[in-house]
Amino acid sequence: MLTAVCLLVVAGLPAGSSGAGAAGAGTLRVLQMNLCNSGRAGCYTGRAVPQAADVIAAELPDVVTLNEICRDDVVTLGRTLRAVRAGGTTVSAFQAAGDRPSGGPTRCNNGEPYGIGLLARLDARDARPSVHRGTYPAQDLADPEERVWLCVRAGGLHACTTHLANTSGQVALAQCGQLLGTVVPGVRGDAVGAPTVLAGDLNLRVGGMPDVRSCVPVGYRRIDDGGRQQILASSGVTICCRRSVDMRGATDHPALLATMIRSWPAPPPGRY
Repeated sequence: MLTAVCLLVVAGLPAGSSGAGAAGAGTLRVLQMNLCNSGRAGCYTGRAVPQAADVIAAELPDVVTLNEICRDDVVTLGRTLRAVRAGGTTVSAFQAAGDRPSGGPTRCNNGEPYGIGLLARLDARDARPSVHRGTYPAQDLADPEERVWLCVRAGGLHACTTHLANTSGQVALAQCGQLLGTVVPGVRGDAVGAPTVLAGDLNLRVGGMPDVRSCVPVGYRRIDDGGRQQILASSGVTICCRRSVDMRGATDHPALLATMIRSWPAPPPGRY
């Protein structure tokens, strides 16, 4: 399957949080991190997950998207989010990148599956999310790692994450187009008014060849870390602020934090 950063479908944050309630205006804090924690890459330090936990505790995000992680990293950081954001329900999901030669998952040096993950804090009343995942049809056949996407759908907001190809800009662009043009509308289904939030390392940048803006649909808002990490939001969400967060040398990417203002109607009871 495909290595993914994450686009998230998230909704209904607990009352008293930055995204108070499942309806009306509120704020949503989205934190994107590429932790380089496979143990195989030169950027591996062994300190990325503890540093990520410290950042989560300090920044109190509602949604966390994770790239280049091992499966148990999602469990560890999910416990952190649950501890610092009491109330509601914390939902976690992981998707392994595929390994073309073996036909199985790509693995970290410790033997765990390697890939992407997401964490979301939901209102207990809306904690019935569905998880969607898949592998991109466009892949760089020279790269044994197959890139993937991961989405969560709950209440009135959709979110996904993905880590796009780093060996070919054209392949990354095709994957971006597939995610935003086909995957997201498919996950959203008939909930056409529900906003979508996407966060991840897209391996595409503004002014690059190709330019990340060429795969961003009309009406989407977008911010970046000055490099390849991007956070996008569809209509119904305004990105009011962005900030890079120092990871203190624990990984080769800063964290990217966005505060979003949400304003959309609550879905009818039981509708997702």
